Order: sequence, then C-alpha cells, then structure tokens
Amino acid sequence: MNVCVFCGSGLGISPGYSDAAKELAIGIATSHSVLIYGGAKIGLMGVLADEVLARDGQVIGIIPDFLINKEVGHMSLTQLEVVGSMHERKKRMADLADLFIALPGGWGTLDELAEILTWKQLGLIDQPIGILNTNSFFDLLLGQMTRMADEGFLNRATMNDIKVSKNPLELLTLLGVKSN
Repeated sequence: MNVCVFCGSGLGISPGYSDAAKELAIGIATSHSVLIYGGAKIGLMGVLADEVLARDGQVIGIIPDFLINKEVGHMSLTQLEVVGSMHERKKRMADLADLFIALPGGWGTLDELAEILTWKQLGLIDQPIGILNTNSFFDLLLGQMTRMADEGFLNRATMNDIKVSKNPLELLTLLGVKSN
C-alpha cells in the first residue's frame, strides 16, 4: 500500500510532533507499505523518511527542482522524483497514493490537505484521507470544517469520511493499513 503523507518541513516546538512522525513511520514500515512524501530531508518530512528507511522500508520522495537547488532534497531515498512545480508534486503524489495522511505542518501541508480534500469532494479521487491530530494541532481546523458544513459550504458526507486520530497506529488501522 502506498501511504502519502503531508507534513511540515519544520519540527515544531514540541518533541511530540517528531515522536508521532516516528511512530507513524514505524507503522508504515512494519506494514510493508511504501511512504510517498514531499522528498525533503528536513523537518518532520526528514524524520518520517529516515525512520522508514531505518527499518528497511521503501520511501518515494517527490520534490520540485527549485527545492533540490536549495539543497533540501533527501538523496538517500529508495526513489527521488524531481518535478517542475509544486502543482506537479501534488498531482504525482496523488497518482501514487492509496491513501493520504496529514501531520502537523505549515502552509504547504495545509495547501496539500485542502487540495486533496477538494479533489475528494469533487470525486476526482476516492482514496481515504486521515489527519494525525498530534497535540490537538488540527482541532481549530476541524472546528472550521464543521462550521463550513453547518453553514452549507462544505459537503458533510465528505467531511465525515475524514479519519482523525491522535494515535498514529490507530489512524493507520482506520485507513485500512494492516499491521504485519
């Protein structure tokens, strides 16, 4: 199974974010799934990739060429694909993914999550989507989603399809990833 993870290029202020990324990586590796992610060696992205690789797992990174030029590309991956833009990156990640998980992050993570949720609502994809709500990071966003649905701007059925957990291994299970 190909697990696409959106997450930060920073570590955040709490060590809990890195701990959750490591636990998720262990779950991905031990289930013999493949990590699909943004291809960077920094932040939670690097933590996630390094932990999967340390457990002999497979990691495919998708990174735009301008980020390679900024020397943030992870050159030790199973496979690193260089694309021409952020748009191409999101499309390629989606093409490879059997499911999506968002971890805490910044604008890029929010953009990737919003786009994939939009594609799901429009019927362009049908893969499951999960949110790892470490340290209640996504509580306000989830509250905003509820408000959007309450006000008639968001399809409640699509919103209800999103799996949310604070526990990485539980989230993988909710998304159909089988532990081995």
